[in-house]
Amino acid sequence: MRNLIAFLRRFRVFLVFVAFQAICLTIYFTYLNFPRSQYLTSASYVNGKLLSARNSVTHYLYLSENNKKLQVENIRLRSRMPLSYVRMNNNQVRINDTLFDQQYEYIAATVIHSTTSRMNNYFTLNIGSAQGIKRGMGVFSDDGVVGTIHSVSEHFATVKSVLTENINIDVMIENSGAFGLLKWDGRNPRLGNIEGISNDIPVKKWSRVITRGGSGIFPRGLTVGKVANVESEEARPLWRIQILFGEDYRKIQRVYVVRNLLQEEQEKLEETIPADK
Repeated sequence: MRNLIAFLRRFRVFLVFVAFQAICLTIYFTYLNFPRSQYLTSASYVNGKLLSARNSVTHYLYLSENNKKLQVENIRLRSRMPLSYVRMNNNQVRINDTLFDQQYEYIAATVIHSTTSRMNNYFTLNIGSAQGIKRGMGVFSDDGVVGTIHSVSEHFATVKSVLTENINIDVMIENSGAFGLLKWDGRNPRLGNIEGISNDIPVKKWSRVITRGGSGIFPRGLTVGKVANVESEEARPLWRIQILFGEDYRKIQRVYVVRNLLQEEQEKLEETIPADK
C-alpha cells in the first residue's frame, strides 16, 4: 500500500494529465462529426487490414484440407458424368437410373515424391492396398493423364508416369477420331508423341488429344494434351505427331486413381480371342 501511495505521489502530475487528455479526446470524438468520422474510418481500415491478414494466414493453414475437400467434390461430380457409366440400353430415351450403370470409380491421392528428369520417371502416392489400389490402375489429374499404378504396398503406391519408355496408353485425336499409342522420347517433360496414325488421316495442329478408353484403364475422353506438331515419317505411311501435355508433371500434386468396375469382365472376354499362329 505504501508503494502504491508513493507511486501516485511521484507521478500525480503525469496521471492527472493523462486523465484530462482522455476526457478531452472522448469529448472531441463524441461531439464533433468530422473527427469522429475520421477516427471510425481509420479504425475500420486498420481492422480490415488485420482481418485480411488473419484470413490470409488461416487460408494458407487450411489449404491442404480445402484441397482434399475439392478432390472429394471432384470425385462426386466425375462419378455422375456419362464417361463413368456404361450404357445399358441402346434406345434413345430419357436418362434415368436404369439406363446407365456405373463403370468407373475414383480415389483421391496426393503425390508425395516424383521425378521428371530421368528416362523412366515414377511418382509415389500416399495411398495403397488399404484403399483398394491395385497394379495396372490408371492415374490422372484435373489437367491430364498421369500414368498407371506400377507397384503397391499397404499404404503407398508407385506410378509409372507417361514420362517413361513404352508407357503405351491408347489415345485419340478428338476431332478426327484417329487413334494411336502415347509415347515419350525422354527429352522434354512437357512434350510427348503419338505413334501409329496413318498419314492419310488429316490431323490439325492444336487438336485436343484424349484417352480412347479401349484398354479399360481410363474412361474415354480424359484430357491428354494438344497436338503441337505434325510431320510425315520417312519411308513409312505414318504421321510423326508431337503433343503438348495438358499436365505439367514437374508441379503435379493432386491426382485420382481410376477403378474400372468392369475390368475383370473385359479381360476375361479378351482372353478368348484366338492368338495368331
